Amino acid sequence: MTENTTPHIAVVTGASQGLGRALVHELAGRGVRVAALARDPAALNALVAEVTGVPVVPVTADVADPAQVARAFGEIRETLGHPTILINNAAVYPRRDLLEETPESLMAAVAINLGGVIACCHAVLPEMVARGQGRIINVATFADLRPAPRAAAYSVSKGAARIFTKSLVAELGDRFPGIVINDWIPGALATRMGPSDGSTPEDAARWGATLALRDDRALNGLTFDRNIEHQEPRSLKRKLKHMVLGGYRPPIELDG
Repeated sequence: MTENTTPHIAVVTGASQGLGRALVHELAGRGVRVAALARDPAALNALVAEVTGVPVVPVTADVADPAQVARAFGEIRETLGHPTILINNAAVYPRRDLLEETPESLMAAVAINLGGVIACCHAVLPEMVARGQGRIINVATFADLRPAPRAAAYSVSKGAARIFTKSLVAELGDRFPGIVINDWIPGALATRMGPSDGSTPEDAARWGATLALRDDRALNGLTFDRNIEHQEPRSLKRKLKHMVLGGYRPPIELDG
């Protein structure tokens, strides 16, 4: 696989802190024009001031509000042009006991973790379809497979977002193979949402930026866990079949 050298315009949501902030730094350092989207204008301005490389454009919006998302992407098109890369990173992890959760509080997390992905994809897809090319990276998690206590809102919303990724691939993959869509699971990170002994956001951002810049249609629909493709476990029967008939493909590893 080779990295796409075509000039890109990337949108990173949840860009004011943690992984989003590191992704903005990494992409700008690689010469990519970046729109950094988040709710906190002061944090965005601080980010813009510290980035080295290509100048970054701050865009203030709450991804939970489709009207704000539409306005934000209109601003991005006027300022930078049509986005070629979308990294849906914005998310919240409320950490509430399910007995303390209310329908309103749970759905507020869904509005960001799922609704934000849907709204941002809706904003970029018409232009990507018209060009027949684009990259969408949805920052994902295994929380839906192994929900933790006090994480119902996070697990449900992020799990639903993974289903949305599969739906995007099913709807678009055959008709628009140049629009390459992936779930990317960066792993446990040493951020406000993660454990103190996790990987650094900067290390994860190198993997995420490398994946976003890959120009390979064969990647469409694949899930990446940190820097390696996540493949479903093979049954003994399938392993024996591969041993006899061949056909096993080792997982793809990112070299970023």
